[in-house]
Amino acid sequence: MEKKFRITVEGKQYIVAVEDLSAGSQGLYPEPGSMSVVPQPAAPVPTAPPPAAPSASAAAGPGDEVAPLGGVVQTIHVNVGQAVNEGDKLVSLEAMKMVTHVVAQRGGKVTSIAVKPGDPVDAGQVLLTIG
Repeated sequence: MEKKFRITVEGKQYIVAVEDLSAGSQGLYPEPGSMSVVPQPAAPVPTAPPPAAPSASAAAGPGDEVAPLGGVVQTIHVNVGQAVNEGDKLVSLEAMKMVTHVVAQRGGKVTSIAVKPGDPVDAGQVLLTIG
């Protein structure tokens, strides 16, 4: 049931309509015990996801230097045929405005370079091979 009231706020009169919820209609909060719970069937249990494809690092062979993280090739510091020592800087990767240097894990001669500056790479992707 709706009722109209005249109220005065700071000297200004307003007419407002107010609905009475106490007369038989349900208010904001139901009476205790007035609600019932209907059980729902259990949600299906998801099956395990299929195994992921082998990562790029699994394809890396002996002598392959791989990206430690995803990013963009910024600079290649070596050339094919160049001799390198363990710890020499090979490639600079940029990821999230940070530069990461990939260093040689072993000494030898660079036999191939699989990327060029500006190439996006994923973690584990082969960057170059040292023979």
